[in-house]
Amino acid sequence: MSGVGEVVELEIPPTMEYLDLARVVVSAAASVDPAFPPARVADLRLAVSELCANAIESQQRLDRLEPLIIRCILDDDRVTIEIEDHGGGFDPDGLDPLPAVTDPSRLERERGLGIPLVRGMADDVQFLVKDDGTTVRVVLFHVRSPP
Repeated sequence: MSGVGEVVELEIPPTMEYLDLARVVVSAAASVDPAFPPARVADLRLAVSELCANAIESQQRLDRLEPLIIRCILDDDRVTIEIEDHGGGFDPDGLDPLPAVTDPSRLERERGLGIPLVRGMADDVQFLVKDDGTTVRVVLFHVRSPP
């Protein structure tokens, strides 16, 4: 990596057809640094996919066409992604709790797994909620922090 705090920013329309582009751009940006392990790039790609899909769905529900802004910030020891939407604010702590992995009812859940999944794989997740949208900031260190 040639510097600290390099930023790659992508603006996409709020449609699912652009999810793959977001994953590819963020993965390519993170892969520029050979110290960022491939397994962490895979985590980053999954986080981008889940969070962008949530943002797109929330904007579509409100019939808002403002683009999503995806930032990938490359530092010496971490990659930070920010996904900014205009889908109205929400309470990330107000999400319905998931059944335990061993609970058979968990198999019936097809939705609601993205944010818990991202929280489980990231080193830090912050939700900056405003009335007109949410910015999710996810930090992944090169070496994963112990749980």
